[in-house]
Amino acid sequence: MLSQALNSGDPRLIRADGAAVEWVVSPGRVDHPEAVAEMEARAAAIAEGRAPERVWLLEHPPLYTAGVSARDEDLLDARFPVHRTGRGGQFTYHGPGQRVAYVMLDLTARGRDVRGFVRGLEAWLIGALDRFGVEADVRDGRVGVWVQRKGPGWAREDKIAAIGVKVRKWVSFHGVSLNVEPDLLHFGGIVPCGISEHGVTSLVDLGVPATMDEADAALMASFQDVFGPVRTVEARDAGIGARLA
Repeated sequence: MLSQALNSGDPRLIRADGAAVEWVVSPGRVDHPEAVAEMEARAAAIAEGRAPERVWLLEHPPLYTAGVSARDEDLLDARFPVHRTGRGGQFTYHGPGQRVAYVMLDLTARGRDVRGFVRGLEAWLIGALDRFGVEADVRDGRVGVWVQRKGPGWAREDKIAAIGVKVRKWVSFHGVSLNVEPDLLHFGGIVPCGISEHGVTSLVDLGVPATMDEADAALMASFQDVFGPVRTVEARDAGIGARLA
């Protein structure tokens, strides 16, 4: 059964004017500082009415990011660069095989409800995973999207997608990450999102041999269910391909 978050889609999250969101996928790996600078500039332009909304899909080289609630003791092994960031949440890992989606939406046109927006992000991820036959859901008191795993004599819950956003002038930035096929051992350098009693997983770890392109297609289809239409824009045409390698 799908999450109640997915079944109770908020119609306010779809723009009344029908404007499409730019959907940009960057090839290669994008350095985190450059990505944040590009994202913040775009969010400011959206707030000022100078640019349309955008969802930007990319991969980062291996790194850890610390949200505003991060605790120093949750950084167990700084084996990769650590970036302090203004998004919500605690420590998380980004790296190859993980799809990061930076979400720059004008919430003034989408209900002006931050909690409703986060529920929309959850529904988006749950809907994308459902397209692979993966039953995922949210948990009270925990951020992100989770799967229940069972075997002979054991059961546990693992996180498959993370959410960490910031809103400024009613425009969102930062976003979500979906584990497609990252090296799960890299999460061992942190206590992910401050939760030590549960693990992390990925589509491939669950036995779903999804490619990044297939994950992107599922994310696009589910996004349109929750947030409305998109239009694809090549990274170079979006003005970011030449600067971010």
